[in-house]
Amino acid sequence: MKTESEGRAGLLYGIGAYGMWGLVPLFWPLLKPAGAVEILAHRMVWSLVFVGLALLALRRWSWIPELARSPRKLALITVAAAVISVNWGLYIWSVNAGKVVEASLGYFINPLVTIALGVLVLKERLRPAQWAAVGVGFAAVLVLAIGYGQPPWISLTLAFSFAIYGLVKKKLNLGGLESLAAETAVLFLPALGYLIWLGAQGDLAFGSEGAGHAALLASTGIVTAVPLVCFGAAAIRVPLSTLGLLQYLAPTFQFLLGVLYFHEAMPPERWAGFSLVWLALTLLTWDALRTARRSRAAMAEAVAAAATTEVAAAEAEAAAQPPLPAPAAHPGR
Repeated sequence: MKTESEGRAGLLYGIGAYGMWGLVPLFWPLLKPAGAVEILAHRMVWSLVFVGLALLALRRWSWIPELARSPRKLALITVAAAVISVNWGLYIWSVNAGKVVEASLGYFINPLVTIALGVLVLKERLRPAQWAAVGVGFAAVLVLAIGYGQPPWISLTLAFSFAIYGLVKKKLNLGGLESLAAETAVLFLPALGYLIWLGAQGDLAFGSEGAGHAALLASTGIVTAVPLVCFGAAAIRVPLSTLGLLQYLAPTFQFLLGVLYFHEAMPPERWAGFSLVWLALTLLTWDALRTARRSRAAMAEAVAAAATTEVAAAEAEAAAQPPLPAPAAHPGR
């Protein structure tokens, strides 16, 4: 019962995390007239404040000395911080520039880019269905490039930056809150310095648009950290295959918002490109589910074989034991 309850809770946490990431395009326009770079700087500063308070409440500080003694991990944190800055900044700009659909495409093709990086960087071997999915994804990019008249740079930059970020995080092997704290700590001083410079120039939106707008800018830390906390709670409660399916919620919500709420144009060539991307993701999902099912079946067979072997060994050991001596006759008989 406890396992089923945790599984349901994990599913809800996962839906909550990806749902919030999918609905975040509704939030960024509320921060205008602040520009994308100012919003990004606020996001870095307030995220560190919020995550720092969370870690203080949870008393999770033991990782800091170990991180400080590892130049390799510090370098990886710096790379992760730089890459996620590009991703966050471009995404904020895209949403506020009316390019929500193109931004959503970046997160749709992110799994394909992640697989490609696995082959190029980690020398991983792909299954035939994965090769087919990558090929269909490449065809989708070509179709969209022809339709746009140029490659979909926003989508590609978002996809590659987030894939590289995931690769660095995999090598770093640090928890979600801890990693966000370290990354925003690296970026805190540059971000704060930029905000101070904007204020000196008289161009800082924070405080000049009223208390409500200032509160919204400060809440970027909560908007950043809360989905991450939910994701971390989901990751320890549900299988990786389930998380892999849930990840498509975010770009799906973003796409629907772009088309139905922001009324962005969807000419035929864009529909064709997106359809190819969805076909590639369908292939990936089918292959992942089939592989997971085969792995579970193989594990069950291995467990059953091990149990059979143990029983046979026990029976053989019992058969090899010498027979017990017959009980002595009772003296009175």
